[in-house]
Amino acid sequence: MKAAFGAGCFWGVQQVFDELPVKTIVGYMGGETKNPSYEQVSSGKTGHTEVVLVEYDPEEVSYKELLEVFFKIHDPTIMKKDQYKSVIFYYNEEQREQAEKLINNKMMTELRKAPEFYEAEDYHQKYYKNHPIS
Repeated sequence: MKAAFGAGCFWGVQQVFDELPVKTIVGYMGGETKNPSYEQVSSGKTGHTEVVLVEYDPEEVSYKELLEVFFKIHDPTIMKKDQYKSVIFYYNEEQREQAEKLINNKMMTELRKAPEFYEAEDYHQKYYKNHPIS
């Protein structure tokens, strides 16, 4: 199954989700520009959000567990209108319903049906793994 989350810079978000038994890819969702570049997304003119696409097996990790991680790794009460905003892109009604149960009225997290996902450039993938801080 797939899930997609925007919670700030996708490098750190991917690093946290990679601690779970899932596959992750960073990219862009939610804007109007087809196949945007990082530079285009960073300009704020595309409407895209930096996201982590998570592919998971519900037998190994539940969607609820993914949501719990999502809410722990960032502050969903801060309103951001740029590519770092808090957003959950759902792929089915069950995901939407589970996310709605966890979102409260203090959160600025958007909940949207998943649009097309555009994979980010190779140098963004697994950034912290490939560029360790010493």
